[in-house]
Parts: sequence; structure tokens; C-alpha cells
Amino acid sequence: QVQLVESGGGLVQAGGSLRLSCAASGRRFSSYSVAWFRQAPGKTREFVAWISWTNPETKYAESVAGRFIIARNNAENTASLQMSGLKPEDTAVYYCAAYSTGRYDSGKDWHYWGQGTQVTVSS
Repeated sequence: QVQLVESGGGLVQAGGSLRLSCAASGRRFSSYSVAWFRQAPGKTREFVAWISWTNPETKYAESVAGRFIIARNNAENTASLQMSGLKPEDTAVYYCAAYSTGRYDSGKDWHYWGQGTQVTVSS
């Protein structure tokens, strides 16, 4: 069992930066891939970024590629999402997820989720 807790959300002006953190409990976290998803009001949850469990490989949604960076620290059981060049359309609740048994960009295939952290980007 893995429990995930996100932090680092907040209100930022367009063009600004935020760093989201995901703290995990559970000894198997380091052996799971990790992803960030987001859900804006009235919209479905969408994939943001993914990182493999070792020799880290990363993937990003086209909408955030070049602006966001996903990383992980297995020794500390944490993952992060560094967000730069934020836009109003990045406003959403951001969720950390671990352990996928299917597609990395499909929310239904991820087993463990955090409670989410709100990111609001003002124009």
C-alpha cells in the first residue's frame, strides 16, 4: 500500500513558477512509476507528466512539454513537478499517482492517488 500527499500548490501570476511535491509512504514507492494528472473545473482529468521507476525516463503532455519538469528522489520517497511559464489554462487541481498497470497517460490505470493540490494561475 502506498499513500501519497501532494503539496506546493497556490496562486501565481501568469509566467510564474511553482514546484509541486508528492510525498509517499510505503517501501515499494521506489519501484513504481509516478505520474501527475490535473483536473480543471468542469473538465475531465488529464495526464500531465510521467516518470519511470528507475533510470528515469520521462514523458509529458504536449501542453506542458518544455515548461514542466517531473523528477523523483527514491531515497526520500518523493516526486516533484517543477512548473514554469505558467498559464491561466494550467489552473487545476494537480494529483500525484503511483503504480500503473496500463497506459501511463490513462488515469484509470493508476492505483494510488493523492488528495490533490490546487494550482491557480491568474492572468
